[in-house]
Amino acid sequence: MYNKDDLETCYEIIKKGSHSFYAASRILPKKVRDSAIVLYSFCRIVDDAIDDSQSKVLSLKKLLVRLEKVYSGKPENHASDRCFAELVTFYEMPKALPMALLEGMQWDTEEKKYKTLSELRSYCARVASTVGVMMCVLMRVRDKDILARACDLGVAMQLTNIVRDIGEDARSGRIYIPTDWMKEKKLDIEDFMKSPKTSKELGLIAKRLLQEAGRLYKRSESGLFGLPTSCQPGIYAARYIYEGIGGHIEAVQFDSINQRAKTSKSEKITLLAFSFLKTLSSKIVPISAVVHAPALSEVKFLINSAQKENHRNDLVLFSGKKLMDVLMELEKNDKKSIFLST
Repeated sequence: MYNKDDLETCYEIIKKGSHSFYAASRILPKKVRDSAIVLYSFCRIVDDAIDDSQSKVLSLKKLLVRLEKVYSGKPENHASDRCFAELVTFYEMPKALPMALLEGMQWDTEEKKYKTLSELRSYCARVASTVGVMMCVLMRVRDKDILARACDLGVAMQLTNIVRDIGEDARSGRIYIPTDWMKEKKLDIEDFMKSPKTSKELGLIAKRLLQEAGRLYKRSESGLFGLPTSCQPGIYAARYIYEGIGGHIEAVQFDSINQRAKTSKSEKITLLAFSFLKTLSSKIVPISAVVHAPALSEVKFLINSAQKENHRNDLVLFSGKKLMDVLMELEKNDKKSIFLST
């Protein structure tokens, strides 16, 4: 389905940009693995375009136009765009899903802060659960309960990322931990961002976020029973590798300021092997074992989008706004007035 050279470029993007996902993806069946690599390479490019740009607003505008070209069947001259356009057509990928991802990126450009856990989960839904739902689409799974568990896993993984990067984010002028929690612990937000320091209070916040992630990791696991058996080891691996990052953070008393936790190569190999064992055990668990707990309220719009019959014509963009409306809003908020340079 994909051009060979373009696909190799996508693999190189993931090899360099996401070691954990690349390790987990290697045990997906080839057909799904190739599409997963295409999906993640596009998401990686989106993320890097925002993070590495001097004008995040301009980058977001360009990404919106770029995505629109993908869905119109006229992608830009880039390997990941061409492959992603093929993926969109072949799997009938709902447009609302990558658009939700870009909405999360828009929140980043606005340097949005999140007062409550619910607000933070809304952000996680956009930048992480979107990918989980899109992965389900690649596996031809659109059952609402399984999609809900995929969203649980996405939120859990993003919460782990947020805890791991507290210090790095603060030094970059960003903060994602709930500001209400910081106020409860008498932590001054502005002072912390100017000079991030580890403390008992901050450790308790990190621990609380990882506990929430742990709850969602456990709840998400039942959804894996409903995935194709050949896909389960790769998803189990991603789940355990990311949870392992949380374990490393706990081992250093939740200090994410002075170090950045990661799993070693040997740990990844061990977890990959464990993932195969989990898959074998899941064969004796009936599909009815999938947890029918309600989806997190913050992710329901993703599940609804994935279940719509007319996927190609799904025009729900940025909380119901049309593309041009979004672009014009970004232009208003862009002090440099550089929209025409796109």
